[in-house]
Amino acid sequence: MLRPPLRRPLSDSIYDRTHWVVPVVEITTADGLVGTGYSGLWTGEDLVVRAIVEYLAPRLRGADAALIGAIWQDAYWSPLHWVGRAGVAHMAQAMVDIALWDLAAQRAGMPLWQLLGGRHPVLETYNTDGGWLNFTVDELIDDMQGMVEAGWTKVKMKVGGPSLRTDLARVAAVREALPADVELMVDVNQRWDRVTALRALRPLADLGIGWLEEPLHPDDVLGHARLAQTGALPIALGESVYSAESFATFLDAGAVDVVQVDVTRVAGITEWLRVAHAAQEASRWVVPHAGDMMQVHQHLIGGVGAGREAMVEYLPWGLELFAEPVHVDRGRLRLPLTPGASTRISAEARERFEDRENRPTPHGD
Repeated sequence: MLRPPLRRPLSDSIYDRTHWVVPVVEITTADGLVGTGYSGLWTGEDLVVRAIVEYLAPRLRGADAALIGAIWQDAYWSPLHWVGRAGVAHMAQAMVDIALWDLAAQRAGMPLWQLLGGRHPVLETYNTDGGWLNFTVDELIDDMQGMVEAGWTKVKMKVGGPSLRTDLARVAAVREALPADVELMVDVNQRWDRVTALRALRPLADLGIGWLEEPLHPDDVLGHARLAQTGALPIALGESVYSAESFATFLDAGAVDVVQVDVTRVAGITEWLRVAHAAQEASRWVVPHAGDMMQVHQHLIGGVGAGREAMVEYLPWGLELFAEPVHVDRGRLRLPLTPGASTRISAEARERFEDRENRPTPHGD
């Protein structure tokens, strides 16, 4: 369990944060390979780890690590299915599944993005690290102008405060301060009701906003469909949608334009691929939410991302944890060539950031 501090306190419309929590699972095979999976979250890490230690680890002993699909099905229909087909259960299964795909790429002797098809050696990123709700307007503008000066042409800011009038004024101030060719996206983090979202659509569209993200409760399929069908703005969501079946409901209802499926929220790479292919077949953009700090998603979009908007979210929390952190220069991410999924944790990071007081006991130890 790793707890790297953020470089400054951050707030959106739901949470205030000072640390990022990264639970890690390692799977060792009989031939000595080690696959690494992990998640990224704010709280509840003890529940995710207990789900692995108590329910999934006993099912893995003696299994063939190459049979990823069979292991996925066995884990999905384990007793965890009874208490949660999403949330904690899926986040735990995701960690295991990511580790198995890391092993597969290592065994193939290639980076995961090449194993998956090798479509994009370089990706675009959009920067979401400067637009937080706890910043004053001046701080917000300074941060977002700094991101543009560093090379980003797409940036995102948070709204969802107590007043829609204040939200719209903040967006207008940032839009006016940025160059016209820089795209600005807006993220509500689920905090509006349908009436507020409908009132906000036209003013935001008039400002040229790139997309409106998570405007409503993540289970409100019909509400998102109503917003999307106005045609005023593309509707983005997915970080709070935990299964391929739920994404299918949004796609069938015409309720989402930008599918932000997160490999740490659905049940790993195996399910992520199902969602991404379904979204692309429905002619939607797949631009993942970066709960993984981009390490795995770079491979997924690099392997199977569509030709247009082959892009990931830039969220640089905890990059110091990894032996091979993502490489981004002026908003462009160059894919790694090292075999695996770029998930291995560095020895130095273990020493600096491990929560030893709450270290889980691996199954069998």
